[in-house]
Amino acid sequence: MSFRKVVRQSKFRHVFGQPVKTEQCYDDIRVSRVTWDSTFCAVNPSFVAIIVEASGGGAFLVLPLHKTGRIDKSYPTVCGHTGPVLDIDWCPHNDYVIASGSEDCTVMVWQIPENGLSQPLTEPVVVLEGHSKRVGIIAWHPTARNVLLSAGCDNVVLIWNVGTAEELYRLEGLHPDLIYSVSWSRDGALFCTACKDKSVRVIDPRRGTVVAEKERAHEGARPMRAIFLADGKIFTTGFSRMSERQLALWDVENLEEPMGLQELDSSNGALLPFYDPDTNVVYVCGKGDSSIRYFEITEEPPYIHFLNTFTSKEPQRGMGWMPKRGLDVSKCEIARFYKLHERKCEPIIMTVPRKSDLFQDDLYPDTAGPEAAMEAEEWVAGQTAGPVLVSLRQAYVPSKQRDLKVSRRTLLHESCPPATAIAAAGPTTPPPTPPAAPAPTRLSAPPALGTGPSAPTGRLEEVLQEVAALRALVAEQGQRITRLEEQLSRLENGHV
Repeated sequence: MSFRKVVRQSKFRHVFGQPVKTEQCYDDIRVSRVTWDSTFCAVNPSFVAIIVEASGGGAFLVLPLHKTGRIDKSYPTVCGHTGPVLDIDWCPHNDYVIASGSEDCTVMVWQIPENGLSQPLTEPVVVLEGHSKRVGIIAWHPTARNVLLSAGCDNVVLIWNVGTAEELYRLEGLHPDLIYSVSWSRDGALFCTACKDKSVRVIDPRRGTVVAEKERAHEGARPMRAIFLADGKIFTTGFSRMSERQLALWDVENLEEPMGLQELDSSNGALLPFYDPDTNVVYVCGKGDSSIRYFEITEEPPYIHFLNTFTSKEPQRGMGWMPKRGLDVSKCEIARFYKLHERKCEPIIMTVPRKSDLFQDDLYPDTAGPEAAMEAEEWVAGQTAGPVLVSLRQAYVPSKQRDLKVSRRTLLHESCPPATAIAAAGPTTPPPTPPAAPAPTRLSAPPALGTGPSAPTGRLEEVLQEVAALRALVAEQGQRITRLEEQLSRLENGHV
């Protein structure tokens, strides 16, 4: 009877993480020390924003992605808040608009210049005032333009129309304690929250009602988080009664028992989940950890499948996550994190190893693009729509090597070189085997072939000789490849 372990097949089994080179990091950044379980970093295809230490108020840096290296201490910041900034979030429909929540009880929305900041930005486009305590959570609506959610330590969730600076919905009395996290569903019809009372709630903001609730989703007293998955399920991170860190998957239709539950370790840092709806992979980063674990969510039990762990030496203070449209698809990059150290920000690239240079359709299905599916007024009127999808194939840039190959091939096909040029190039080609005529003579002969009566016969013999020579060359190279493969196999198996 065979006891050979069966390995689950997955295209993401061999995903590996790799930090970029030192010169591609953002150095000398004083990352915020505020005690709040936020990511402290927000990224889009144009900018990286990082909450930093600031005297006399709150501030965050906004750096163009290409501005790597040491960041000067005098580099301008976004500094309009009078208290420390707790959370920031880029607008999914405009890469130059970012919202921030602060201890000064306000939400501010900022317009970043196209080339980044050249002087400190102190004047927001709009200030949203409605919370009575500090604002710790900011989340843009995924499909409706200018709709922004904010959650404060007053246990109130507010939904704003940023375009008109008006409060659309005020959700009070739904949370008896501090809100730890908020996550919109893929179409923005619902959102889920994790609360200090250990409950996970699914809320319909337009009706102001709790659609579903799971009490004591995680037994531990430490902070937990909940995120919506693309198929409507909920993924949570939290702690057990024995303070062990846990992951769980829940079906909104039946919250009695989790579909899957896994215990990780006994560290005490809050687990921050990042979800890719295109690949159904969840990345889990613990605050204070030095690792990123990733899991694939599938339809078959046990539903949560551990893939691998990226480990580094330095602990992370926070983490940014690049949207799919900002990744380098030519290198099979499926995720990019921006890891915050105490004094720098280090990009980490997650790659699926592939041999082919071609665009990988299975890794890059159509993803959410920068276009809003509807206006704020349409969403308020009751409409619901999924994100407007775009293909990443247009973003695919072939490697330089591939460009050179293609251009050479195109040149050879488009233009037929003159006979003299071919004759000159003859000696550089691999010498054919003895049965064939010498390369220079054979290639320079055609101009004179049309003169004699036996021209067609001579031409046919020459072509046949060339075909025979090429066949012999191919056979010889095939044997050589076989020998090399055998040598490689012996080396890999430890045989000299």
